[in-house]
Amino acid sequence: MFKSIGKRGLICSVLSLGLCGAAAAFDGQSNSDVTIGGETLSPTEALRAGARQYYSGDKAGALSSLQYAAENGQPMAAWKLGEMYAKGDGVQEDDLKAFQYYSQIVREHGDDSPSAPDAPFVSSAFVALGSYYLNGIEGEVPKSELRARQIFTHAASYFGDADAQYQLGLMYQDNNHRMAVRWYNLAALKGHVGAQARLGETLYTIGTSEKKKARGLMWLTVAREQADGADAVWINAMHEQYFAVSPEPVREKARSLADGWIQQNRPDMLTAQQLKTQ
Repeated sequence: MFKSIGKRGLICSVLSLGLCGAAAAFDGQSNSDVTIGGETLSPTEALRAGARQYYSGDKAGALSSLQYAAENGQPMAAWKLGEMYAKGDGVQEDDLKAFQYYSQIVREHGDDSPSAPDAPFVSSAFVALGSYYLNGIEGEVPKSELRARQIFTHAASYFGDADAQYQLGLMYQDNNHRMAVRWYNLAALKGHVGAQARLGETLYTIGTSEKKKARGLMWLTVAREQADGADAVWINAMHEQYFAVSPEPVREKARSLADGWIQQNRPDMLTAQQLKTQ
């Protein structure tokens, strides 16, 4: 789910294609057509238009189309608006507006089926909202670790969201190794590279035998092989830290386990490596 294109990559791919299904209005408003840019569009068409405008570089035009779509029951549009305001992407950065869009999605679609077409956007909104509660928004949203944990837990359990599972692992890592391992493991099996690294670190730290420490180093190795961008920096450093203090039998066992995992779960990596050597 994650490392081939990533969850956000999947979401952005859906948006870029302008794909979506009809959704119920958020507050009972009718899905009457509206004129945008000289065209009369339904909320579904407005979402598609907004996606086209955004990816063609017309973010001002996309804002208007997406706002109309979001107001009339399109969670994909609300999610994209939340992302834009959270990052200052085509608009002035505004965490409160982002928080409000994510809250709208969670409020109206939090109990939608995890197999629904919009589910990736809904679960991503949960994770974003949980992060805002975890860190707070100065003067607007007070920090609440309890609320953040509740939100992450719903996304992790109901939607099976790997980002939420990873966040729960981080929250438990310092005070409950068993729970941290549980959540990290669920995300790691989905291919979440950060969770793989943290799972490896935790297993190595609590390991009481060479076999258990090798299992931890195995996950660190798997994460290192897949990490890129900013993740590669801290994951490579963490791998080097534990690799350096491991005896050779632990290193050898970890390499063997990592090779086996990658062969079974990431055959695309093996193909890419073969192509490089040809």
